[in-house]
Amino acid sequence: MAESIDDRGPSTNDEKRLPILEHLEELRWRIVKCAAVVLVGAIIAYLFRTQLIDLLRRPYEIAFPDGSPLVVLSPTEQFSTAMKVAIYGGLVLASPVLFYQVWAFVNPALTPRERRWAIPLVAAFVLLFAVGTAFAYWVLPRGLGFLLQIIPDVESTLRIGDYMSFVTRFLLVFGLAFEFPLFLFAGAATGLVSSEQLGRGRRWAVLVIVVLGAAVTPTGDPLTLALLAVPLYIFYEVTIWLVRLLLRK
Repeated sequence: MAESIDDRGPSTNDEKRLPILEHLEELRWRIVKCAAVVLVGAIIAYLFRTQLIDLLRRPYEIAFPDGSPLVVLSPTEQFSTAMKVAIYGGLVLASPVLFYQVWAFVNPALTPRERRWAIPLVAAFVLLFAVGTAFAYWVLPRGLGFLLQIIPDVESTLRIGDYMSFVTRFLLVFGLAFEFPLFLFAGAATGLVSSEQLGRGRRWAVLVIVVLGAAVTPTGDPLTLALLAVPLYIFYEVTIWLVRLLLRK
């Protein structure tokens, strides 16, 4: 009797559990690949740390050409600052591979119609992240000029560690926030929303953009919030037009 039970093969529960384990194993290896690529990118960025730090310091020098230089107040501050810059640089360098790994993981679950949008969306992810970072770098001197001149007759002396943390967060927030229209377009491509629904939701969109912008901006000041919220709303309107034009929805 025991032999006849054994001969029946794996149970239904085992058959269901096997694909889940395979997906988890694939996810684990993709996470390992992402971590390895970020590590390689961080090593490359660390080798060019002097050039990267000079690049990130440039907005402060533009805002205050005659201001006090950045200072170091602890023995480990230079090393920790170089590591932060290297990790941020590694994320930026690895971003195309990271987006590809995400696409490769979800690709088997997509329909053929959805799959044809995958590569354009991944390319758009990389492009919009670069545009958001470049835009943040361009507005950064104006933001610094506003923040450090609120109280007159006060000399600002910034620690290099605090400044670099602020700048990298600022660039990262803008880079990620500029991905906002892609989530809307992906939702429309999969049938979750339509251009008509997006058009009716303009008031809610403004509210969500302002609230999330206030929550994620490193400073929370009105100028930075406006510099982030205005482009995002423009992207919202452009996305409605693209959904209507490309997806006919």
